Amino acid sequence: MIAATNIAVDRALKALGQSIGLARRRRGMSQTDLASRMGVSVSTVRRLEDGHPGTALTYLAMALQVFGELEKLRLLLDTPTDSVGLALMDAALPARVYSRRRKVPKAF
Repeated sequence: MIAATNIAVDRALKALGQSIGLARRRRGMSQTDLASRMGVSVSTVRRLEDGHPGTALTYLAMALQVFGELEKLRLLLDTPTDSVGLALMDAALPARVYSRRRKVPKAF
């Protein structure tokens, strides 16, 4: 059973589904064509385009691959440019860094 999502998540999924449908139509593809290229059923494509919360992320990746846009999935949370994550890391840095004392071997 799918857990209840919040309104913001539901809206984002609906918008993503609408974008997938728009991308498909702009390429002149039917839902059947997209399903065939993805290797899934037409009902899966319908659920993806409807923004159904239980649709697996794998199907989104497959659709993006068909559209030639798979790289955009990797860039959704680009950690080198994650300003919040970088700010948290910077806040945890020490104020000073002391050099470590080298261990000098004792003379006999």
